[in-house]
Amino acid sequence: MKEILKGALEDLKRKGVEYADARRVRRLTEILVMKNGVLETASLNESEGFGIRVLSAGAWGFSSSSELTPEKVAETADRALAIAKASAKVGDQRVVLDGQRAIVDTYENGVKEDPFEVPLADKLAILSGACDGMSRTDEVKFATASLLSWRTEKLFLSTEGSDIEQTIVETGGGIAATAMNGEDRQTRSYPASFRGDYSTAGFEFTRSLDLVGNAERTGREAAELLTADECPARNTTLILGGTQLALQVHESCGHPIELDRVFGTEASYAGTSFMTVDKLQELRYGSDIVNIVADATEPGGLGSFGYDDEGVPAQRAEIVKDGLFVGYLMSRETAPRIGLRSNGTMRADGWNRIPLIRMTNINLLPREGTLDEIIADTKDGIYMDSNKSWSIDQRRINFQFGCEFAWEIKDGKKVRLLKNPVYTGITPQFWGGCDAIAGSSEWHIWGIPSCGKGEPGQSAHVGHGVSPARFRNVEVGVRK
Repeated sequence: MKEILKGALEDLKRKGVEYADARRVRRLTEILVMKNGVLETASLNESEGFGIRVLSAGAWGFSSSSELTPEKVAETADRALAIAKASAKVGDQRVVLDGQRAIVDTYENGVKEDPFEVPLADKLAILSGACDGMSRTDEVKFATASLLSWRTEKLFLSTEGSDIEQTIVETGGGIAATAMNGEDRQTRSYPASFRGDYSTAGFEFTRSLDLVGNAERTGREAAELLTADECPARNTTLILGGTQLALQVHESCGHPIELDRVFGTEASYAGTSFMTVDKLQELRYGSDIVNIVADATEPGGLGSFGYDDEGVPAQRAEIVKDGLFVGYLMSRETAPRIGLRSNGTMRADGWNRIPLIRMTNINLLPREGTLDEIIADTKDGIYMDSNKSWSIDQRRINFQFGCEFAWEIKDGKKVRLLKNPVYTGITPQFWGGCDAIAGSSEWHIWGIPSCGKGEPGQSAHVGHGVSPARFRNVEVGVRK
């Protein structure tokens, strides 16, 4: 198949295209979901095919197929070229790519235990044990446990001479207990909401989560929320735990730094960005202690890889330095528009989708101390964690988040459990109020396998490394 795709690219070069690339992708996906001890989902899906992207007369064309034959490859290449020629007849923005060297390489992430070699019985035992543990609390009416695994094999070829093969294995899982009392319904999740935590690693990562060992506590915490007080509405000091802070970074920093979004290509679907190009090196995004990087080289990060889907090497790039906005997520097409080069962020959700700028691992760098020390240093405030809901405007500047639980803090101690907590803010003001970030001992990179973008929609696997942090003058609760 590699030689057939290379032949198609050579044929496109003879036809005078400016650039072309081909990706063959094979992905194996396993999803296991159990609710109240009953297996609800048990799927093992395989998808395989190829896509060809052509740049001709300054415009893109793309076509794909799951038929892996020489005839279909040739037909798909011709169709991509025809689409490029048709696209060149409309619009006034011509695509110019940055210069990149040709790369011939292979990449595999580290895996100690292949998740697809683990017996199904072992996985079901984890799910069953977790459901049983959560259900030991009488108030828990729904106990859900999930395990997901992926193996993605990619071949990337280009008319510039790149020949890259990658194999990436990802695993993880999570549990959620929902307790009910009359009309009140409260949920606690572990290790994070929305099906848990994920990593580019083998099944050893899933085992390390110890879903069974944390199940009984998760169920008990859900029940305790039923009798907790409502979170009061006031302006206060807010401390965010790691799982919630990861989503905060995702929504208020990760999306607005996508340079294609800044240029308006997401406007009709997901909006634009307040972090426009005139603000680069000018916008005070946060306080002096806020440092954020995009790092696709971080071991275990769900946004880690060897090369993006344009053949650009994985990189670590500064986004916010000492509170100042200094960088974007860029592609070979968008970076030259601001005089820069791609930092390797283009990825596609499978063989039948075009690459888009996607988050890698957008990480808030740690500072010092621990969560307990930050709490002890807080005279009056609220600690929240574990996302329950989110809302953010189309420019990613005004937001509201809800969490599964909160604790009221008085004189450096957690004194009262609170339910249904929410907080609101304006992105630069919120990050400008950050005055404490815990150290590396509490830093963890959380995996999110469901970041949506594009039309038709694509789902990307991304990561966010964070440690708990404190923010001053934040509105919490719902004012009546």
